[in-house]
Amino acid sequence: MNLDDAKRLDAADPLRSLRELFALPEGITYLDGNSLGACPKATPERIQRAVTQEWAQGLIKSWNSAGWIDLPRRLGDRLAPWLGARPGEVLVADSTSINLYKVLHAALQLQQGQRRVIVSERSNFPTDNYIAQSVVRAHGGELVLAETPEDIPALLDERCAVLMLTHVNYRSGRMHDMGLLTRWAQQAGALAVWDLAHSAGIVPVDLLGCAADFAIGCGYKYLNGGPGAPAFVWMHPRHEGQVFQPLTGWLGHAHPFDFDSEYLPAPGIQQYQCGTPPVLAMTGLDTALDVYDAAQQRGGMRALRAKSLALTEAFIAGVDARVPGAEIHTPRDAAARGSQVSLSLPEGVDGYAVMQALIARGVIGDFRAGVPELLRFGFAPLYNSFADVVQGVDALADVVTSGAWNAPEFTSRAKVT
Repeated sequence: MNLDDAKRLDAADPLRSLRELFALPEGITYLDGNSLGACPKATPERIQRAVTQEWAQGLIKSWNSAGWIDLPRRLGDRLAPWLGARPGEVLVADSTSINLYKVLHAALQLQQGQRRVIVSERSNFPTDNYIAQSVVRAHGGELVLAETPEDIPALLDERCAVLMLTHVNYRSGRMHDMGLLTRWAQQAGALAVWDLAHSAGIVPVDLLGCAADFAIGCGYKYLNGGPGAPAFVWMHPRHEGQVFQPLTGWLGHAHPFDFDSEYLPAPGIQQYQCGTPPVLAMTGLDTALDVYDAAQQRGGMRALRAKSLALTEAFIAGVDARVPGAEIHTPRDAAARGSQVSLSLPEGVDGYAVMQALIARGVIGDFRAGVPELLRFGFAPLYNSFADVVQGVDALADVVTSGAWNAPEFTSRAKVT
């Protein structure tokens, strides 16, 4: 695909007008929405209004007059349809790690001490496994890690209490069959906990349809809520009243403004709220979800998924044709692929330096250490175009084949890669 081909595809794209809703810097090809989503143009003004009017003028009255106190539930209701959940079932609060801690404790509590093993993958995002390690230490259990996805079914035995997986793997972009694995886990007597950090807003998710037990995820990747945007948590309604999460903060109380000295959990998902909601951060996420309202009018998830697969397919084809020795680690099977392409380069080519050279040319992806070292390129159909694909492939091919990456300024590693 050349640039003329890309322009024809972009002209026919039903989602093309959504790109205009984002503040994308001139001369930048941004292919890192899987790590931090782009900033909607409306976000700065909306946050400024929350500061200069709701806070500066409304002061504490804005908890009621501006609806601050209801933001966790209101944002949860806006997210619910994109997760295959119903209004009243999703709560926006805290971080992904904290929400995972809550639901893993709750899941083990449901098992009533009869099972103590959490099963996950060694390639899962480290914070998920770290949190699981702390939970099994507290419960006297064990974390068992599958070396490959194919190893997971054999670990779903009579000891397994919880299957904890990230729906789309952060390294490879491989997408699990949520319905199938949830069913296998539950047939074995385990509960299924899903991390939707790389799924929410970008691939079809049907939590109720697949009867998952718990789910968590973040708001700053494909949802474009801003750096450190609040996360979300979901619990299947069948567990309501049977289990309580461990971080019993005041806003998870049934009547927080009664200021009772004894904790009484709120019904349903509300008990998963702990402390005061970060209003300015939630305002950013609230504004970003307006873009999803616009996407719903242009075909919704069906259109987003179709474009995502077309973008990643085109990028894979371009890398195959033009980047010698590159190995694609993301599934070529569309049904098993999220919305990113991860690749490694031949031995002797420094992947980190290649990514820094790309960034210097205005093509932004990211790098993940490990074996193998991976370059990741995330495609957000809300704002990425087919022209972005061509520009990304062109730059990658030139940096690798010319050896431009092999310059001192590209080898010094920063804290964030």
